[in-house]
Amino acid sequence: MKRLPLFILCLCICFAASAQSSLRSLTKGKYADGPDSITPVGIIKGLSDEQLLETVQKQTFRFFWHGAHPYSGLALERSNSVKAEHYWDYINEAWDEPNFSKTEFGKDAGAIGGTGFGIMSTIVAVERGWIGRDTAVRRLIQIADFLINADCYHGIYPHFMNGRTGKTIKFDRLDDGADIVETSYLLMGFLCAREYFTKDTPREIYLRKRINQMWGAANWNWHTNGENKLYWHWSPNNGFDMNFPVWGYNECLITYIMAASSPYKGIKKSVYDGTWAGSTGFKNGKEYYGYILPLGNYDKDKGGPLFFEQYTFQGIDPNGLKDSLGNDYFLQGKHHTLINRAYCIENPKQFKGYSDKCWGLTAGDSYKGYVAHSPENDRGVIQPTAAISSMPYTPKESMEALRYFYYELGNKIWSNYGFVDGFSIHHNWYAKSHLAIDQGPIVVMLENYRTGLLWKLFMKIPDVQNGLKKLGFASPYIKGNN
Repeated sequence: MKRLPLFILCLCICFAASAQSSLRSLTKGKYADGPDSITPVGIIKGLSDEQLLETVQKQTFRFFWHGAHPYSGLALERSNSVKAEHYWDYINEAWDEPNFSKTEFGKDAGAIGGTGFGIMSTIVAVERGWIGRDTAVRRLIQIADFLINADCYHGIYPHFMNGRTGKTIKFDRLDDGADIVETSYLLMGFLCAREYFTKDTPREIYLRKRINQMWGAANWNWHTNGENKLYWHWSPNNGFDMNFPVWGYNECLITYIMAASSPYKGIKKSVYDGTWAGSTGFKNGKEYYGYILPLGNYDKDKGGPLFFEQYTFQGIDPNGLKDSLGNDYFLQGKHHTLINRAYCIENPKQFKGYSDKCWGLTAGDSYKGYVAHSPENDRGVIQPTAAISSMPYTPKESMEALRYFYYELGNKIWSNYGFVDGFSIHHNWYAKSHLAIDQGPIVVMLENYRTGLLWKLFMKIPDVQNGLKKLGFASPYIKGNN
């Protein structure tokens, strides 16, 4: 083979490099339009509050961007693998279903609710310039296209799904089908995306079309089973045998709001009134540590885990939100958080490490497996997401906790995906895991605290406003309801 003269070879190399550079220039803005990767950082000294918030949000978002399932784009349920029985440690530590216990969560296990949180986090990432807009749209289309062809039951998705095959990963012998609560989180995220990605470009038009298909297909009314309440699960194999009504007050408020907001297959107000809203146990009104807790019949639990005040309110703005009985949802979130913090300061079980800067009990990983931590179920484990995601309610107290976690404990709990899921100074245990449902609220609730971005997007949706009005809520966002 005849060799090219050296100078011609150099010219060819230079031309190729120039052409490649020109191609990058041409495609930037048309396709790439911004970064497509995020470099992790370690502990950076001397950050202002705003810089620290940005750093924590950005690094936490890496879980959804770099840690997503490579085939479907779904948020993985967790960054590690864990046997299924560990999810039930807080319900029954003698779980004894051997066939089910062989199931592992991780690897290909996509979280439907966590994916909704990840979609909302992706909007934040675009708005803050961490990733390119079109790059993000491509990822969301990847997710939407996958879900359109995945297991779905009357428009309702399962709790966990194999991110490669789209098949349901059963959570229980009876819980092997639709999960209406997780689906409400997913569609909350997608509706926010529909409101944000409004450009008249082929990809954004296509994404909105896909979202409308999913929103229109969800048959919320099916989950009433002909009664005035929603049932959490339905299975093609077991029907409503799980027999688990969506009760409250807890993280499921968004499920009733979404179900009432659907213009296609939505519920009547009587369905909402048939659950906690119509029960005598809906209101609490008791005082703990000097704070009155408006809602929740939790005499011993002092409000329950803090995710009750975070999941729904990633999209629903609690500021000025009141129901027909006059309950103030911002006050509920604030007081619940302050009660949780005050309990940790009191520290009746004398766990090492608890303080006014180290607090926050909610569901997450522990040395005992996955546990719904609360004052009633306190095992000495702090979840960073509990205090951090409470920033809109308790900015001063949450910022103190955030600075403590980052600067004092960062060498043990700060990772390439932000803070690990949990830790216990008392037991000298520090998680290696990250969970989608804990990572998402950190990104989203910090953004709502900083700019109200997701609140503004979600609350302006006419369907959502109609759903809130149908259920008797008042909000500054609702037209004619100010």
